[in-house]
Amino acid sequence: MMSEEHIKIPMERIAVIIGTDGEIKKKIEEETQTSLEIDSTEGLIHIINKPESENPLAVWKARDIVKAIGRGFSPERALRLVDEEIFLEIIDLESFFGRNEKAIKRVKGRIIGEAGKTRHLIEETTGAAISVYGNTVSLISDLDASKIAKKAVMMLIDGLSHSTVYQFLYKKRRELKQERTNLWKPAPT
Repeated sequence: MMSEEHIKIPMERIAVIIGTDGEIKKKIEEETQTSLEIDSTEGLIHIINKPESENPLAVWKARDIVKAIGRGFSPERALRLVDEEIFLEIIDLESFFGRNEKAIKRVKGRIIGEAGKTRHLIEETTGAAISVYGNTVSLISDLDASKIAKKAVMMLIDGLSHSTVYQFLYKKRRELKQERTNLWKPAPT
């Protein structure tokens, strides 16, 4: 069964998707068993399932990888999306602030933090990869990490203090460690 997707990404990200001598494009095609046709004048990418592809979701995986690169992730981080357990989530800041560029710039600064501290802390405590690009904040992670990272980002969007968000993240990290520790304890008899 042939399936296909069309996606438009920012022009300045087309070269990243192609890579040196087309190596990134080839890697995406190999990993997802799809074919990418790139219109570098329009920023349009046409993704087609290869006939030999056994994964009916391959086109969607390739689409998410291309979207992630288009949203500012490195190809290495975006290729994590090949894993069935890893997802891409994009938070559109315009849906919260409309076209208020000042508000969007302010909240992007809050999410990144001074010298990248806040973004780094969210990534470190959850394992999620975060990209703040254009008017979006994007996450690549498994479902559990995505919930925590998205909650932290939403807290920052809602104007909560950084210290409140940090406390939330540290608490969630402790809870996750506790859950992992409990997995190895013998069941009560």
